[in-house]
Amino acid sequence: MTRARTRIRVINPNTSSGMTESIGRCARTAAAPSTVVTTVNPAMGPESIESHYDEALAVPGLLAEIAAGEAAEEEGYVIACFGDPGLDAARELATGPVIGIAEAAMHTAVLLGRSFSVVTTLPRTTGRTWDLARRYGFADACRGVHACDIPVLDLDDPGPATVRTVTEACTAAVNEDGCDVVVLGCAGMAPLAPTLARRTGAQVVDGVGAAVKLVESLVSLGLRTSKRGEYAAPPPKKYTGLLGEFSL
Repeated sequence: MTRARTRIRVINPNTSSGMTESIGRCARTAAAPSTVVTTVNPAMGPESIESHYDEALAVPGLLAEIAAGEAAEEEGYVIACFGDPGLDAARELATGPVIGIAEAAMHTAVLLGRSFSVVTTLPRTTGRTWDLARRYGFADACRGVHACDIPVLDLDDPGPATVRTVTEACTAAVNEDGCDVVVLGCAGMAPLAPTLARRTGAQVVDGVGAAVKLVESLVSLGLRTSKRGEYAAPPPKKYTGLLGEFSL
């Protein structure tokens, strides 16, 4: 019997429609022919996520997209920002699995080698990357975090200089850290993965593609986020002011 098509919603938590389209192309390339990928970004929030402030204010829009996905009967979700913003809250709301791209990329990297290094955007984001490596249990496997000092929106349509800068950072990660795998620390870098792998000779993991494949696998196995404890649906309560629409 032929299985029904898997429905995955990929959410870019910033409001850049151009980046959302780019992420969508990468997600669809990774997805199986039997998977329907819907790629969206919130109507409200920051145009890019480059600080804790940005990340906090991106979460309401992200959760609104999770709620919309539930109404549309999506089977799983990808949070396409390397900070994995709102991941725990999204898991409380969603019926199907929710995977962040940093989480997916790091898990995938340790299946390919004993160590990895992350190449990210601005230097101020490196601490968050280390926090996530520790949270996911990969602090020992992570050899280093290298910042390109490139704003996120510069990756929307990267020119030769931007590609060269990211390539140099990936090469430095391989040569200085001796890592087995390079993890790309921004969803906007996803389209560059094949070029970077070719130029560096290293295994390069794009978290968007990795997350899509993980969600597909979990859905095909009939597995969902446990609702027995912390990820149970949040208790109904009233929200006020600008968050009134988020009342449950």
